[in-house]
Amino acid sequence: MELQNIQVIVFLAITALIGLVTYWYCRGARHSENGEQEYFLAGGSLKWYFVAGSITLTNLSTDQLVGMNGNQMALLAWWELAAVVGLMMLCFVFIPVYYKYNCTTTTELLEKRYNNKHIRALISVLFLLGNIFIFLPAILYGGALFMQSMFGIDVNIYIIAAIFAIVGSAYAIFGGLRAVAVSDTFSGVLLLSLAIAVTLIALNAINFDFTGIPKERLTLIGAPDSDIPFATLFTGMIFIQMFYWSTNQTITQRAMASPNVKEAQKGILAAAAIRLLVVPPIIVLPGIVSYKLYGDIGDAAYGQIVGDLLPSYLSGAFAAAIAAAVLTTFNSILNASAALWVCDIHEAYFSKKPNVKRLSFWVSIVMVLMAFAMIPIFNNPEQSIINTVQQLYGLLSMPILSAFIVGLLFKNVDARSVILGVILGVGFYFYATNPMGEAQNINLHYIHLMAITLILAVLSALIMNKVVFKKTVIWDAKTVFGRAALE
Repeated sequence: MELQNIQVIVFLAITALIGLVTYWYCRGARHSENGEQEYFLAGGSLKWYFVAGSITLTNLSTDQLVGMNGNQMALLAWWELAAVVGLMMLCFVFIPVYYKYNCTTTTELLEKRYNNKHIRALISVLFLLGNIFIFLPAILYGGALFMQSMFGIDVNIYIIAAIFAIVGSAYAIFGGLRAVAVSDTFSGVLLLSLAIAVTLIALNAINFDFTGIPKERLTLIGAPDSDIPFATLFTGMIFIQMFYWSTNQTITQRAMASPNVKEAQKGILAAAAIRLLVVPPIIVLPGIVSYKLYGDIGDAAYGQIVGDLLPSYLSGAFAAAIAAAVLTTFNSILNASAALWVCDIHEAYFSKKPNVKRLSFWVSIVMVLMAFAMIPIFNNPEQSIINTVQQLYGLLSMPILSAFIVGLLFKNVDARSVILGVILGVGFYFYATNPMGEAQNINLHYIHLMAITLILAVLSALIMNKVVFKKTVIWDAKTVFGRAALE
C-alpha cells in the first residue's frame, strides 16, 4: 500500500505532542540537587502512576508486539502471565530491600552485601553486554521492521533503525529518567488503547471464528518440542521472571525512583494488573488472526495486520504509539545502562565525582553505535525476535541471578567464589546451547537449561566458598527480608 498523507500527519502530530507534553511536565517538576540522584532516579520523586506507566512501556515494545505476535500462537501469552509472578517478587521481596540498602543501582546491593566492589562491577558489565548486544539492537530491528511492514515502504530497515536510535538517545541523554518515565506513561496510555483496538478489529475481521487454525496454535499447553514446553513453566520460566523484573536495572530503576517503598509498590501492583488483564490478548490474538488471513508470515504479522485493517488515521496514530514504545524502551535501557557504567564502574575505578550528564552523554553515544552494529543478528527469518532475545540472554541472566540469590540468602561469602560461579554459569550455558553452532550440545529446551545453569552457578559458589576460600556460609535471609526491610 502507498503511504498516505493522513498517516504521516497523524504520526508526526502525535509524536510531537508526546514530546511537548513530556517537556512541559519535566520543566515544571522539582529537581534534586544530587546530580546522580536526579539523572538516574528522577530525584526520588516518581508517583505510582509514572512507575506503573514506565514499567509497562519499558517492557512492552516491538520485541513483544512484533516478536510474540510473530509466533502466531497463543502459547507466547505465558511470558506475560508469568511476568505477574515476577512483578509480585519485585513488589514484596526485592523493592523493600533496595530501599533498605539505599541503592541507586541493583548491583549496588551486591557490593553492600559482599563488601566488594568487583562483584558489583562484574555483574554491571554482564548487564551492559546484554543491553548493548541483545536488547538494544532487538528493539531497533523490531521497530524498524514494524514500520516497514505496516506502511509497506521501500526504505532500508537500517535507516529507520538509525532514526529510532537518534531520537531515543535524545530522550535518555538530555532528559534523564524523569523524561523517560513521563514519556513512557503518556505513550503507554496511547499504545495500550490502540493495541486493544487492533485486537478487537482483527478478531472482527474473522468474525471471532478460529476454525481452520491448527490446534497447536491455540493451545496454552506447550508440547515438548514447542517454543514453551509446559514443563518449563515450573523450571526456568520462574527464574527468568525473577531475574528480569526484580534484578534488571532497566525495570527496577523506575520503582527505585519513588519517594518511598509504599509508593513504589502501588506502581508495581498497577503494572502487574495491566500485565495480567490487558497485555496477554494484545500480544497473541492479532498474530493468530494473521495466521488465518495470511498464513505463516512470522515477524511481519503484526505490521501487516495493522496496515491492512486499520483506517488511515488510526494506522498513523498506531505508528506513533509503536514509535513511542520503541523510543521509550530504547531510552529506558540506555539510561539504565548509563547508570550502571557511571555508578558501578566509572566512579569505582576512574573518578569518584564525574560530571554525570557529560559522561552519560558520551557513554550513551558509544553504546548506541555498538548496538546499531548488532542489528543484523536479529534479521533471522528462521526464529522470532522474542525467542532469539530470550535464548541469547540466558548466557547472562541466570549467572547474574545466582549472584543475587547467594548474596541475599547468605553472609560470610567470599565474593571471589561468586565471581567464579558466575563465570562457570556463563561457560556452561554457552556450551549447552551452543549459540554459535547449528545444534545444542545438550538436548534440553533452553528454558530448562537456564534453571540448570542457575543451580550450577549457586552450588559452585557455595562449594568454592567452603573448599577454596575456607569460609562457612551463614543463613541470613531473615536479616535481609525481615520486617526492617519494610520500614
